[in-house]
Amino acid sequence: MRLFHTSDWHLGQNLHGQERDFEHASFLTWLLARLAERNPDVLLIAGDIFDTVNPPVKSQERLYDFIVSAHEQNPQLTIVMIAGNHDSGSRIELPAPLMRRLRTHALGRVLWLDDGVLDVDRLLLPLTNAKGKIVGWCLALPFLRPAEVTGAALGDNYLRGIGQVHEMLIAAANQRRKKGQALIAISHAHMAGGSVSEDSERSLIIGNAEALPASLFGDSITYVALGHLHKPQRINGEDRIRYSGSPIPLSFSEIGYQHQILEIECDGDKLVSVKPLLIPRAVNLQRVGPAPLAELLLQLRDLPDIDLLADVDRQPWLEVRVRLDEPQPDLRNQIEAALEGKAVRLVRIAAEYAGKGSREDANQDLIELDQLSPQELFSRAWQDSYGSEVDEQTLQDFATLLQDVQLESEQP
Repeated sequence: MRLFHTSDWHLGQNLHGQERDFEHASFLTWLLARLAERNPDVLLIAGDIFDTVNPPVKSQERLYDFIVSAHEQNPQLTIVMIAGNHDSGSRIELPAPLMRRLRTHALGRVLWLDDGVLDVDRLLLPLTNAKGKIVGWCLALPFLRPAEVTGAALGDNYLRGIGQVHEMLIAAANQRRKKGQALIAISHAHMAGGSVSEDSERSLIIGNAEALPASLFGDSITYVALGHLHKPQRINGEDRIRYSGSPIPLSFSEIGYQHQILEIECDGDKLVSVKPLLIPRAVNLQRVGPAPLAELLLQLRDLPDIDLLADVDRQPWLEVRVRLDEPQPDLRNQIEAALEGKAVRLVRIAAEYAGKGSREDANQDLIELDQLSPQELFSRAWQDSYGSEVDEQTLQDFATLLQDVQLESEQP
């Protein structure tokens, strides 16, 4: 059995106000070509398909056009996609009856039966090869919100509730599988030991309290396809537990990432290989600086001029980082004048002020609101109001309230 693993598409995302539709369209065209070339049995999309719970219509059309094209290209391809923390679980599942006709399974939520038992039947999906034979089972675990995994027999510990749901599904899968059938888990979660991007991943709860242990996935699981972290990586050095990472850089902190999908080969229930397929970058991200203003302006004037025959959509996104001794009211005008006629698109200016204050104040970034998560904004407001750092329990309570608000807002 051959599988493709991808995640964190974030369709509809914008970079400091600039839409990324061209980049996403380029990625999906590339992915369709790889599906035709490599002919996998299964495509796994491990959450954060959209960037928001209410994505633009164009982004939804991108997803469904891709699914139709993939099915027309290979009617035997099975697609499994789960909701991530950026997605609306109910929205992801809304067209599920139609998508099943395209061999596509969309899982956005976990459900509980009347007797309090996890409904494992909807989360355990048979995986077939080209001959229609069941060669494995997919354990599909969408992002789990507190209301789905706490209360009653599960108790009120959110992290423990997530772990118990994983354990229940894995136990059911081990009972259902036949000899030689692979178990493939797909989950949107933060695993302990995972490397987090600086400013492009929304915290699932708070800090390290949200991280799940890799030991959840015992040796009976052939491969674990993870979503949430944007940097491609193995967990605990294991080839079988992987984040594929995002297909495009979602912030300037991801400039150096090698974006990829993963091709997984299984022989029965044994993992044979995991191979990265590198995704060409349709639009580069470029940084200039940090440097003093005069030096920075010279660097900007040295950038390549616009080629009138080149595709404007492929011009790099540019972040400029400037060191200042004091505020410059006409800073943007000076930078834009230096960039006139240059083959870049300016999306962000970050100013760093070097003053005469303490060491702590000597190199402060000018913070923009879109760089801060709701938790960080709450922590700063608490510090301003009470003059002390917010305690861990209050942060946990705030995170739970935030999840409730996001859950209410995600109804289609």
